[in-house]
Amino acid sequence: MKTIKLLILVALSVVMASCHNGNDKKLSGDLVTNPKSAQSPSDKAPVIKFDKTEFDFGKILQGEVVSYTFHFTNTGNAPLLITNVDKSCGCTASEYPRTPIEPGGSGDIKITYDSKGHHGFQSKALVVISNTIPSQTTLRIKAEVRTPNQL
Repeated sequence: MKTIKLLILVALSVVMASCHNGNDKKLSGDLVTNPKSAQSPSDKAPVIKFDKTEFDFGKILQGEVVSYTFHFTNTGNAPLLITNVDKSCGCTASEYPRTPIEPGGSGDIKITYDSKGHHGFQSKALVVISNTIPSQTTLRIKAEVRTPNQL
């Protein structure tokens, strides 16, 4: 039994010693800054520029349905295509252009919030997904939902 333990100990020592090759060099930072793998805007990319990215409805009554329209412009040099608007809650809905927005053109994203069943301070994020770099832009709506007895 002692010889088996000794053989296992010797084998582990050999394995551990062979793992260290004496080469303690660190990786170069050049791998991280490779321009071919970096995501950077190009001269031929669309750019989505919103007039504002956050809107506060203020105090609203529980059950009220409110809407706000975010206005944007394509300030880039290629057609802008919005592929989706992801919502953080089923209480929000969105309407957005389904056709490309040419450079210099503009459009609107209408957000509707249904406060039914909600109360207190509400903050909802909506992520606009498009062919821009970066591909996601976050819009935010806020409201203080009050119940009828709070008025």
